Amino acid sequence: MTEPSSSSRSGSPAPPNVVSIAGIDPSGGAGVFADIKTFSALGAYGCGIVAALTAQSTTAVTGIHAPPAEFLRLQIDTLFADVALHACKIGMLGTAETVEAVAERLSHWQMPNVVLDPVMVAKSGNSLLDHDAVEALREALFPVASIITPNLPESAVLLGGRMAETPAEMRRAAERLREMLPTTPQRWVLLKGGHLPGNETTDLLFDGERMVELPSRRIDTPNTHGTGCTLSSAIAALLPQAPLDAPCPVEFAVRAARDYLRNAIAHAEWLAVGHGHGPVHHFHALWRKPENALSSSLNQPEAEAHDPY
Repeated sequence: MTEPSSSSRSGSPAPPNVVSIAGIDPSGGAGVFADIKTFSALGAYGCGIVAALTAQSTTAVTGIHAPPAEFLRLQIDTLFADVALHACKIGMLGTAETVEAVAERLSHWQMPNVVLDPVMVAKSGNSLLDHDAVEALREALFPVASIITPNLPESAVLLGGRMAETPAEMRRAAERLREMLPTTPQRWVLLKGGHLPGNETTDLLFDGERMVELPSRRIDTPNTHGTGCTLSSAIAALLPQAPLDAPCPVEFAVRAARDYLRNAIAHAEWLAVGHGHGPVHHFHALWRKPENALSSSLNQPEAEAHDPY
């Protein structure tokens, strides 16, 4: 892998290069498209490798196609040989063969900052991971992951039991998930608690020694399509950008990513996409509200109004 550089060819600081290895959601709310939006919104240059194709909308997944594993390896090798990558987000992989191919190539390229979102079920309820791929996920991808970000149903599948239903059970689940990761330092579990009842939700961030509770208040909205994808890709974008004096880069990235996602959910009503679970607003901090944007464009000086860029 080309050594990552902190400067562009002009000599000024360059944004980190971050890659998503995931599925394609044509609605743009999840998968590679959502990941690249997130990378861009958070100041990272986004690359994408297609691990699966879906026929998908905000209401359903009607079909899944997995590209040949050999072509997936070719995508990874071609990109990694050229672009200095600072972080990688892994999302929907679909099949055991795909999981094993991704794990083998990431190990070969010694990829840093690997954020693994073990995508299993779409927001519509459709399955996105073959049953026999779960074991491959644990055995092949966990060893190369810096942080895994399961929700409670996904954690239950990974642990082979029922879903945690109380905060105490959730803490134990986080501990058991961390036991599945390598014993080396800087391996983390972010267990998302959004499936527990109540208006207050708590995520747990655990490195094998320190359990960090991350509480938040639930936002009442149907626009939650791609929230898991967005959170994990935000973490990947922010990990290489953690301040040098941050005592814990992973905790910094996770806290900042959660803040970003919360605002993206809160501003999702600006969008009008589909008839099911709408997407979050990835560019909520960059786009102006439509009425403000129209007023601003009408009041631009003539020279600016005709600027071709």
